[in-house]
Amino acid sequence: MKPLIAIYTLTSELHDEQAVSAMTKDFLDGLKQAAASQESAPLEFDFKGDDYADYGCHALDLIYVRTGGTEGIFRRLLPTLQLKSDRPFYLLTSGKSNSLAASMEILSYLRQHDLKGEIIHGAPAYIARRIALLEKVGEAKRWLKGCRLGIIGEPSDWLISSHADKDKVRELLGVELVDIPMQELLDAIAATPLGEMHEDAPTRAIRQALPGALQIYDALKGIVKRHDLQGLTLRCFDLLSAVHNTGCLALAKLNAEGIVAGCEGDIPAMLSMKIAQTLLGVSGFQANPANINPETGEVVFAHCTIPFNMVEHYEFDTHFESGIGVGIRGYMKEGPVTIFKVSGDLSRCFIQEGELVRNEAKPDLCRTQQVIQLSDPTQTAYFLNNPIGNHHIILPGHHQLMLASIINHLQT
Repeated sequence: MKPLIAIYTLTSELHDEQAVSAMTKDFLDGLKQAAASQESAPLEFDFKGDDYADYGCHALDLIYVRTGGTEGIFRRLLPTLQLKSDRPFYLLTSGKSNSLAASMEILSYLRQHDLKGEIIHGAPAYIARRIALLEKVGEAKRWLKGCRLGIIGEPSDWLISSHADKDKVRELLGVELVDIPMQELLDAIAATPLGEMHEDAPTRAIRQALPGALQIYDALKGIVKRHDLQGLTLRCFDLLSAVHNTGCLALAKLNAEGIVAGCEGDIPAMLSMKIAQTLLGVSGFQANPANINPETGEVVFAHCTIPFNMVEHYEFDTHFESGIGVGIRGYMKEGPVTIFKVSGDLSRCFIQEGELVRNEAKPDLCRTQQVIQLSDPTQTAYFLNNPIGNHHIILPGHHQLMLASIINHLQT
C-alpha cells in the first residue's frame, strides 16, 4: 500500500545541489518531527524527488518548491500533471532560497488559467496541521469516488427545493445518484417476513407496529445489497398509506450500521450526511428547525428518527404527524455539535458550530428534539433569510474547519 502523502520536488539547476539537499533535509526533518507530535494519526511521507511518474495516485500530492527559478520548470511540467490528476496543486515551501517567491509566481499562473492551488507555508507545526487536514480531505474524496446513493421514490412533494444536479454531484464528488422506484421497496416489503424485536414498547399499538417496522428495515437492506448502495434517502411518508407504518426505525438502524439513510427523499440532506460520514466518521441527525430565537441564537431541531449510534438512550413512540407506526425519541449527549448542509448542486453550504444544551420531549413536535445554542447567534439570519431547504444535519463535535476544507476543495 502506498503512503498517503507524496512529496515531489522542483529545483533550479542554478542552485548548488549539495546546499539545497542539506536545506531540504533540515526542512523535512523538522516537518516530520512536527507531524509526529500531531494528536491525530502520524503522517507518512514518501519523498519522490523529481520523479512524477505516480503523481495523482495518493490521498495528497505535495510539490516542494525547493528554490527560486523553478517557475519555467513547473510550466513545462504542468500539462503532464494535468493528465495525471485534476486535483488542486499544493505547493510546499520552506521560505528559503526564494522558494516562496517562486511558489507565488506559480500559483498566480495557475489562477490565471483557472486552475486550483494553494501555497503551504509557515512554521513546521502549522504546515503539519495543514497537511494532516488536506490528507484527510483527499482520502475522503477517494472514498466518495464511485459511491452509489439511492433515491427511493422521489423527494416528497413539499420538498420543492431539495433536489440535486446529478451531473454536478458526479463531477465534483464522484458520487452516483441511483433512482429506485418506490414500488420496488413496496414489493420487497411484501416479500419480506415480519421481523422480531425483543424490546419494550410503551403502548400496545407500538408493540404491534414493531414487526412491520423491522420488515421495512429488512426490505431496505435487501435493496441496499441489490443496488450496491452506500446510502439512500427514502420517500418515507408514502409508507404511511401503503403499509400503515414508518421508516423511522429502519433509518435509525441503517445509519448506525454505517449505511447513510435519510428521510423524505431529501437528496441534499443525504449528500450532506454522506460527506460528513466519509470525512469525519460520524453519523448525522437529519432534522428541521422547529423554533428559532433570533436574539439569543437558540434553535430547536426535531425529527422522528435519529441514528441509534448517536444517542445515549432512546424510546419508541408513534410517528408525530400521523400518530401511527414507530418513531424514535433519541437523547444525544449534551455538548459541542456542528450544523451542516450542502445544496443539491454543491455550490452552497452552511456550517455552524454550537452546543446541544438539552434534549426535549414535547408532545407537539417530532419525537427527537434538540435545543442547540449557535456559537454565533447572528447565524440565525441564515435560516430566516437564505436557507438551503428545511432539513439540516446535526453532527456531534466541532468540525467547522474540516467541513469547510472539503467544501473549499470542491468549489475553488
